[in-house]
Amino acid sequence: MSVCFFVPADQAGTSTAEESLEQEGAGGEDAADAQHQSLQQFWVKIMEDIRKVNAEDFKTQALPLARIKKIMKLDEEVKMISAEAPVLFAKAAEIFIHELTMRAWNHTEDNKRRTLQRNDIAMAISKSDQFDFLIDIVPRHEVKPASKPRDDPPRHVPAEHVIT
Repeated sequence: MSVCFFVPADQAGTSTAEESLEQEGAGGEDAADAQHQSLQQFWVKIMEDIRKVNAEDFKTQALPLARIKKIMKLDEEVKMISAEAPVLFAKAAEIFIHELTMRAWNHTEDNKRRTLQRNDIAMAISKSDQFDFLIDIVPRHEVKPASKPRDDPPRHVPAEHVIT
């Protein structure tokens, strides 16, 4: 299965060469602060958007309402669904996808790549407790450790196991 995410240019890490040099010299702590600040700004923007919502905003959706309604009806206890419920679920799912994508993109940039991969999503899920419900869908064994040299000392191999 192939998944493609759209990351807006203002969030895609496009920066000037000077900003890139500042970020590289700043270290991991500043990168973590920048990621945290980016998430804070995301939620501030979401809250502003929610306050500005009007009836026209509900007429167009990024996710198909019929599909959402169909998923809601999979629960046998659900008999009827109001017109507003799928719209709210669509907006909630859109925000959820956007935040998870931002967190995964941060991992992609940490690894100096420009392609969002499945292991980036798995890493974003494993780094935040709020996504623990997804562990069964994206198991932890898919999370690849960050590529860094190992500091482990060489293992001692008994002489009888050495092939000469």
